[in-house]
Amino acid sequence: MSDIADAAKRLLLGRPIRSESAGRTLLSKRLALPVFASDALSSMAYAPDEILLMLAVAGIGATAISPWVGLVVVAVLVVVVASYRQNVRAYPSGGGDYEIATTNLGRSAGVGVASALLVDYVLTVAVSISSAAQYGATIVPALRGHEELLAVGLVVVLTILNLRGVRESGRVFAVLVYCFMGVMGLLAVVGGVRYLGDTLPQAESAAYDVIPAAGFEQGLVGVAGAFLVARAFASGAVALTGVEAINSGVPAFRRPKARNAAMTLALLGIVSAAMLMTILLLARATGVRYVEDPASQLSDGGAPVPDDYTQHPVLGQLAETVFAGLPVVASVVVVLTALILLLAANTSFHGFPMLGSMLAKDGYLPRQLHTRGDRLAFSNGILTLAAAAAVLVVAFDAQVTRLIQLYIVGVFVSFTLSQLGMLRHWTRALRKEPSPQQRSRMKRSRVVNGVGFVMTAAVLLIVLVTKFTHGAWITVVAMAALFVLMRAIRKHYDRVQGELALDDTSAARALPSRVHAIVLVSKVHKPTMRALAYARASRPSVLEAVTVGVDPEEIEDLRTRWEALDLPVPLRVLDSPFREITRPVLKYVRSVRRDSPRDLVVVYIPEYVVGHWWEQLLHNQSALRLKGRLLFTPGVVVASVPWQLSSSAGQTGLEGTSYAPGRGPF
Repeated sequence: MSDIADAAKRLLLGRPIRSESAGRTLLSKRLALPVFASDALSSMAYAPDEILLMLAVAGIGATAISPWVGLVVVAVLVVVVASYRQNVRAYPSGGGDYEIATTNLGRSAGVGVASALLVDYVLTVAVSISSAAQYGATIVPALRGHEELLAVGLVVVLTILNLRGVRESGRVFAVLVYCFMGVMGLLAVVGGVRYLGDTLPQAESAAYDVIPAAGFEQGLVGVAGAFLVARAFASGAVALTGVEAINSGVPAFRRPKARNAAMTLALLGIVSAAMLMTILLLARATGVRYVEDPASQLSDGGAPVPDDYTQHPVLGQLAETVFAGLPVVASVVVVLTALILLLAANTSFHGFPMLGSMLAKDGYLPRQLHTRGDRLAFSNGILTLAAAAAVLVVAFDAQVTRLIQLYIVGVFVSFTLSQLGMLRHWTRALRKEPSPQQRSRMKRSRVVNGVGFVMTAAVLLIVLVTKFTHGAWITVVAMAALFVLMRAIRKHYDRVQGELALDDTSAARALPSRVHAIVLVSKVHKPTMRALAYARASRPSVLEAVTVGVDPEEIEDLRTRWEALDLPVPLRVLDSPFREITRPVLKYVRSVRRDSPRDLVVVYIPEYVVGHWWEQLLHNQSALRLKGRLLFTPGVVVASVPWQLSSSAGQTGLEGTSYAPGRGPF
């Protein structure tokens, strides 16, 4: 069974990679861009949609300001990218926002940033995969109504790819990401040329009117209009996600790590800004309509839209319009968009496990998240992220509009606290730096991070105000719960470490005054004899065999056979009027401890080693129950003495030795 499982694992994940090969998994800039930037680039598939969707609440006239909203998003993006270029140079170890906040603002701030990032990584996967599933349903109509199942399947596929290792997944993603960038560039060039030549047609949805919601009949006026614009900006700010992943992924870059990471950040900012503005400008030029509910918000000259009308995403509508007459090219754009949305989750599949490993090392998450798998990937972190994202996808029915309300709160919390931390970092560094040239550089960096702090804090406030009642409160609650959980885990590890730490008397107490050995006996057979041999070899102060008297006839037979063998070990029979096994043994062991509190009690339990899972159900059940209860008894050591049954042959790894099955040197 284990051989089959191992073969299946190797087929899915590949052969194990030696630890000294870790350097070979480092990424060049051409691979790092698609691996780390796919999240930010893919947000162009839904960030413009969310801006237009929000503005459409006030009617078609309100959507005319969408490029201006996009321009504000780009301004924030430029500031954040410039700020994070300072971050990766100052902290290239991979701790990212967590390390910056912990070092400069304290442990509580660091754990707060970490909880925000972990929640946001999960949401990134859920949003990207759900959006990819919706694009997939657009490409293949038969998938409509099954987006949730498709999204969960995509999470599984992406998990397997990342378990194989970041370098292999990077190669797969690089081609698709660069193809997506290419078709977006082609869309911008062709759309711009046709617009300047007055040959750019109108989108199919341009023929419909947008019906304003109640209270917005006059468009974007008053406080309500300003609030709606703020909501549109907050929704469009999802374009900034992904920047923090590069900050946390600096160790995955080739040398010089910090410079390569900073250059990748700059490329990410340039490409993302160009894509966002291209889509919004072309959407305005082609008259694209995009609303939450076409049946109630769109009209055809006062009449409802046709029942068979299907609203495609903004990028899909632009592809059909700009490449009118070339349906193949338009289809390629839609397919690549769906794929890039799928691959966008890869950023989180690298960032989440990396951050989880650091938190586990610091004692804020279970230790298992710190270790790498046999493919040098943080396998436990990858599996944890996949499970959490799948739960979100199912809980929100893979609907991007519902999930997007939970999004970006966490990432702007980390943005704001990390920029505040960098301000304190540069202030401290300036106190110790005597070089005028270095001081001048540090002052410039502090100004950049200061602007970043002010701007990200303002955006965070806008996001919280405009999105809190629409679902962002769930993210805030999740972050708070994770914060409390991580602090509790750290407290537990600290308590355990304090209990286990050596003190001045630990060495003197290391050896017990005496050892009282107890061999549990059910029958007189080979496993019992082996357990007795092991116990005698340890030379305990007291050695006795113990059995539980359940059946009088069986006990009498056991006594007779024991005396016939003339064993130099006394046999004690424990009374059990209610035919229990575990309770009498526990009672006796505890009585030994009470009589001699300084003695160590060692309980030897003979166990069968079986080769099939179903055999385990037929054997060792009493032994398992006893071990589970004895573990909680102070001063007691449980020793399992194995006896290999013939069904376990070929699984021990000792084939070819002179010992028969079940036998050893005793």
